[in-house]
Amino acid sequence: MEVFKEIFSQLRFSAEKMQKVNLFDTERMFCDVYCFEAGQEQTPHAHKGSDKVYHVLQGQAQIRIGQETKILGPGGTALAPAGADHGVKNPGPERLTVLVFMAPKP
Repeated sequence: MEVFKEIFSQLRFSAEKMQKVNLFDTERMFCDVYCFEAGQEQTPHAHKGSDKVYHVLQGQAQIRIGQETKILGPGGTALAPAGADHGVKNPGPERLTVLVFMAPKP
């Protein structure tokens, strides 16, 4: 199992849809980097029994947790508690990368 990664060398973008790049995956959690072109979004959804953390690396993220929506820039972090609807949109104009942690793994 790899225990060190260089995130920015892992980034992958697609004009068709946001890309999820897995960095770490264990029995207890996962860590991905989500890559969005301008205008792309993650459909709002919820996870029963798992918490998710979003951490913006580059760009501006419109993050929805429950009924609340905020724009976060680099360094901004949000928690989607288990059961709460959540999703991310890149309002643009630049690309967006978001580090994502989820535990326990669904």
